[in-house]
Amino acid sequence: MPPDPTVVANGDSDATETREWLEALEGVVQTAGPSRAGYLLTQLRHQALRQGVEIPFTANTPYINTISIDKQPPFPGSREIERRIKSLARWNAMAMVVRANKKSAGIGGHISTYASSATLYEIGFNYFFRGPHAPGGGDMVYFQGHASPGIYARAFLEGRLSAAQLENFRRELAPGGGLSSYPHPWLMPDFWQFPTVSMGLGAIMAIYQARFNRYLEHRGLRDTSEQRVWCFLGDGETDEPESLGALTLASREKLDNLTFIVNCNLQRLDGPVRGNGKIIQELEAAFRGAGWNVIKVIWGSNWDPLLARDESGLLIKRMGEVVDGDYMKYAVEPGSYIREHFFGKYPELRALVEGLSDEQLRKLARGGHDPEKVYAAYKAAVDHRASPTVILAATIKGYGLGEAGEGRNVTHQQKKLNEDELGEFRSRFGIPISDNDVAEAPFYRPPEDSRELEYMRRHRQELGGYLPARSVRCAPLQAPPLEMFNDFLGGSGTNEFSTTMAFVSLLKRLLQDKELGKWIVPIIPDEARTFGMDAFFKPFGIYSNVGQLYEPVDAKTLLAYREAKNGQVLEEGITEAGAISSFIAAGTAYANHGIHVIPFFTFYSMFGFQRIGDLIWAAADSRTKGFLLGGTAGRTTLAGEGLQHQDGHSHVLASTVPTVQAYDPAYAYELAVIVQDGIRRMYEVGEDIFYYITLANEPYPMLPMPEGTREGILRGLYKLRLAPKKNSKMSRVHLFGSGSLLREALRAQELLAERFNVSADVWSATSYKELRRDAQESERWNMLHPAAEPRQSYLEKLLEGEEGVFVAVSDYMKSVPEMITRWVPGGLLPLGTDGFGRSEERSSLRRFFEVDAENIAIAVLWRLAQRGDIKPAQVQKAIKELGVDPDKPNPMRA
Repeated sequence: MPPDPTVVANGDSDATETREWLEALEGVVQTAGPSRAGYLLTQLRHQALRQGVEIPFTANTPYINTISIDKQPPFPGSREIERRIKSLARWNAMAMVVRANKKSAGIGGHISTYASSATLYEIGFNYFFRGPHAPGGGDMVYFQGHASPGIYARAFLEGRLSAAQLENFRRELAPGGGLSSYPHPWLMPDFWQFPTVSMGLGAIMAIYQARFNRYLEHRGLRDTSEQRVWCFLGDGETDEPESLGALTLASREKLDNLTFIVNCNLQRLDGPVRGNGKIIQELEAAFRGAGWNVIKVIWGSNWDPLLARDESGLLIKRMGEVVDGDYMKYAVEPGSYIREHFFGKYPELRALVEGLSDEQLRKLARGGHDPEKVYAAYKAAVDHRASPTVILAATIKGYGLGEAGEGRNVTHQQKKLNEDELGEFRSRFGIPISDNDVAEAPFYRPPEDSRELEYMRRHRQELGGYLPARSVRCAPLQAPPLEMFNDFLGGSGTNEFSTTMAFVSLLKRLLQDKELGKWIVPIIPDEARTFGMDAFFKPFGIYSNVGQLYEPVDAKTLLAYREAKNGQVLEEGITEAGAISSFIAAGTAYANHGIHVIPFFTFYSMFGFQRIGDLIWAAADSRTKGFLLGGTAGRTTLAGEGLQHQDGHSHVLASTVPTVQAYDPAYAYELAVIVQDGIRRMYEVGEDIFYYITLANEPYPMLPMPEGTREGILRGLYKLRLAPKKNSKMSRVHLFGSGSLLREALRAQELLAERFNVSADVWSATSYKELRRDAQESERWNMLHPAAEPRQSYLEKLLEGEEGVFVAVSDYMKSVPEMITRWVPGGLLPLGTDGFGRSEERSSLRRFFEVDAENIAIAVLWRLAQRGDIKPAQVQKAIKELGVDPDKPNPMRA
């Protein structure tokens, strides 16, 4: 029995007694099995605690492989052929980056990440990653972004990418097209499934994708029982909060369909990940503490004989005490250095390797480069049940690059190799390229009938086809007719509702629909009661993988909290990042599962684009469909909450995401029109877009839908109410209003007519982003076709012939309506809520931010004075009469 490394490390006052205990434990294992031994140890621990014995806590196991050699399954394939395939992929990945940078200096690319992880990928491709045609559906693999050259190189060997495409790596605009720098489904919609380059996002998206797969299965929408989610990430990437922030959800949900592979090459861009510590041990503690199954793959097979002969236990002790900075050093030093600095600390260890040459010591491998060790870990992960698995694989960054960058701090940025370095790489991996050609780093693909290509094809055929691959294979979903929402089109009379309340009613209508209902996925980050969505709990249920194991405190009430295994609502808790990850998983089901589901993710608008903007950008890259609902929106509609909660800029941020359709409706009929057309565009027509709709919590009467306004609602602007009285002597103005502040524009219309003899038409501006996009398209066409008859944008046509002053008021920053200023006749004066929020009631907030009816009226009068229509003194008099303080602090800076 090998010695206990803990005993060796800590000293032992009674070695004989220790040996007796250990032998007794070994006897239990041999006669009754590991389960019985584990039970006895648990009982001993409990008894020790009852006796007041302090047991030091550790979440770590020794710094050795989790799977011992006697538990290691036989390797099922040909090591020789797989080494050849891997070598070819290494060469082509390297050549791709080197050639790109020769043609265009600074074009970039990364060699070293794939160089360290090639074995991790090859074992997956050859034995574990199920393709899209596998029975029960394919696996979902989140490839590490910086490893993309290696994934392209393998696809080239498979015949799925051409040499011309590899030649144009990172030059997508080159003739014939090229390859994107990283995994981008937007740019390569038939190849990449998941965007993973923004560090940390792949991990959290993978966790919620695995959970969403279970959600589909438990609701009977799709059988995902055979599908597995794999996520590759780097050890340095785990510093990102998103990488480890959702680990407990994965264990709580018992996601044994999920496997993380952390490529622990010990290096990030600038240097060591944990030079003074041990990242593998740190991650082991984090994952084990979160309830994950942890498999460490640290040492290659040529360490096994040394470990077997290590009777003193000092080898395991030494492995555990060496910090990562030293392990990095060992990767670049000769065997003599390793002999002296690693084995030389203890005479017993120096004696242990006396029979090995310096070259043999230098070639002692890390586990992540050993196919047999990696295969054993993957198989154990697939066979494991009841919790997710993480594989922590030790590798060397830039493995195979030699003096050009193997294991060195510069390796992440390595993009060029000289002729000698290319020749060394060629020779090390046996690539059949002559000395005369090696300097050009040509791509190499063996003949079609070669053993390597036949081997690759056979394995991928057995696993169900090639990966990565993305395909859209589901039929369109029929949008409901607008008449389905007649209740919302007719107005509320004197009854007052907020747009949030209107949305909840609309969503309930969709959930109850016989055709669409089961495809709706409501997503809420612990704000259902804030938005009035707790009414969904009882009839539709909150999804739980185990149902409800308790009786809730409100069980007898109408709005009881009800969890169910087939629940429809995803109540995610306080995690906007987790909720948007569920939104992405649901919004891409049409491509990943072949079914249309319609996610509605409702959140505090302040905590959306601002807090999780990177994930929203990833949603766009993923070609996600669905609806984001920014509740309690606007800087002045959320009374009392103040600076951290009052959103005045989410529409600015939404304008930066190309596929987002952003709307700020004021009335229920506008909301109904937008949602109905959104379902039509995304799920019936098939557009790869998603919606951001802001909802306010201010109640007021909902107007009926004016006739002929549907187009204007969708395109962003329509005339809502003509001036109450007009004559030729009255000044003409136009007021644009959005969201709740449209009502301030309506009040300003009356104020201007009654007190200042100004005739104002009021327009509802539902989407400045849509107006701007359409105007820019017309402008671009005209610029590129100067001899053709100019095109007019919707906005220009709509305002053609309109005269006078234009003033816009929004509960968002002035830059939102400013989007369209250049296309408004005579320009547009924007009023908005620039600055930090305040804790107050609505009318005071609107006065503070200068967006109430009185300030709108003053803005109109000032513009008229600028035009010479009235005297400046009249504006000054109006300021006094309307009770506006002209010397108060500017809210933009206050």
